[in-house]
Amino acid sequence: MLFPTAVIAVVVLVIAGIAGVVLMLRGRRRRMIEQHLIAPEDLLALLRPDPKVLLVDVRQPLDLLAHSEMIPGAKRIPPRELLANPSLLPAEMDAVIYCTCENQKTSLEVVEHGLSLGFRRVKVLRGGLSEWKAKGYPVIPYTESFRLDTAG
Repeated sequence: MLFPTAVIAVVVLVIAGIAGVVLMLRGRRRRMIEQHLIAPEDLLALLRPDPKVLLVDVRQPLDLLAHSEMIPGAKRIPPRELLANPSLLPAEMDAVIYCTCENQKTSLEVVEHGLSLGFRRVKVLRGGLSEWKAKGYPVIPYTESFRLDTAG
């Protein structure tokens, strides 16, 4: 009976070790993300009176259809294009990336990719466009044409 007990103990230790590594990596990612978030009120201060940051709208085309406004002064760069060519972000200037969703999935993907390539002057707007609008900050209509990119 000792053998099955020893096997169970080893399996439990392996599972606990894997869980510990996963939790450590999640904590590291969370700390990295926190360092690269900017609150809407802090972004507003950087934009007034003269913009001191490049503001990049990385929303997906369907999000643009649902929310056809943007933060004044923002430049829209499709996320796929920015992921393929991160040099679209200037290395000599701070950049703030935003999308529509509150969990900032698209923005975080772009920023994490940029960070992995050595870009350090990038931030994500905390809460995205939704939080910006909830604070009553200005938006303007998005009037440029765009393609519905449905390819995965």
